[in-house]
Amino acid sequence: MNIDGIIFDNDGTLVDSEHLAAGLLQRMLAERGVPMAADEVLARFRGVQFAHFMAHVGELDPGFAIEPFVESFRQRSLELFRAGMAPMPGALEFVQGLQVPSCVASNGPRNKIETTLHAAGLLPWFKERIVSAYEVQSWKPAPGLILAGCDLLGLAPERCLLVEDSHAGVQAGLAAGVQVVGYGLDTDFSGYLHLPGFHRAEHYRDLAALLAAA
Repeated sequence: MNIDGIIFDNDGTLVDSEHLAAGLLQRMLAERGVPMAADEVLARFRGVQFAHFMAHVGELDPGFAIEPFVESFRQRSLELFRAGMAPMPGALEFVQGLQVPSCVASNGPRNKIETTLHAAGLLPWFKERIVSAYEVQSWKPAPGLILAGCDLLGLAPERCLLVEDSHAGVQAGLAAGVQVVGYGLDTDFSGYLHLPGFHRAEHYRDLAALLAAA
């Protein structure tokens, strides 16, 4: 594995935002008469285009007012993130010690990415190196967002490593031709372990060891 640059997913990979957002989603849906279990919200929400999640809500309740709900959720989630956001364990130290260029490629809007990174103390390392799916009009699991991250780093895909915590992100990275690390403890990555471009890291110390051995 010859790596000259690293592309990070944001939510659940750099910043501990996914459970906060999913909890808020669950409460807001319940307020509007759409009960959904917390684990289902997280499973359907994680790593995918938010419009797809809301399309599922519309299927559950055809009369659901999606646009005002999304606007309210965006506002309330930003307030929640500003009030308290932690980096994923070991993420800040890992990023501080990187010897190769890196960037963030996220399905979220830029204001959300910047808000969460700032609240977690990570924005100084990525301020000029952020790619939002809303800006390139390509959402994971499509490869376009990851390829845009490669372009931002000025590197060929095969020289880049993508760090991801979701199935959609892993699929996007593999389709883009980058090396991919399935990060974290919450997602079952067993279906990718046989693929030559896939690697596993439960913690950032595992990721550091993987790079050191490359």
